[in-house]
Amino acid sequence: MAFCSKCGGEVGDGVAFCPKCGQAQAAGQVAQTTHSAQSGMSENVAGLLCYTLGWLTGIVFFLIDKRPFVKFHAAQSIVVFGGLHIINLVIGIFFGAGMMMMGGFGAFGMGAALYGLISLVAIILWILLMVKAYQGEKFEVPVAAGIAKSFAGK
Repeated sequence: MAFCSKCGGEVGDGVAFCPKCGQAQAAGQVAQTTHSAQSGMSENVAGLLCYTLGWLTGIVFFLIDKRPFVKFHAAQSIVVFGGLHIINLVIGIFFGAGMMMMGGFGAFGMGAALYGLISLVAIILWILLMVKAYQGEKFEVPVAAGIAKSFAGK
């Protein structure tokens, strides 16, 4: 069975267009498999795995996988979750030091709320990015995608 070179859907022999995405199919241009000989897994699974442990798996896949789709998702994982991790560390240090110096719990409560809000955003992004990568979409987080593209080399 042949597969579409764009979406990976099954394409029958002699069919001119993919029934799933509409990509034109020509003899010799239909990919026989959606798996890469380089890593042994499809791009969408590798893209999903770039996000599983945040920036850690992003670094791993950025270094070992050279496919543009996977490299973009790995770079975006590093930028998004690395950035959120750094922001949470700075908030924890800033509000923790403020509480120690001033002895007040008002700043600590505001810091805890901000820390919780950023953690909630991180969880939502984590789920969204994994789902979109598994669906084969190149979903771009507004600010981070530009940095990731320059980081990944487009």
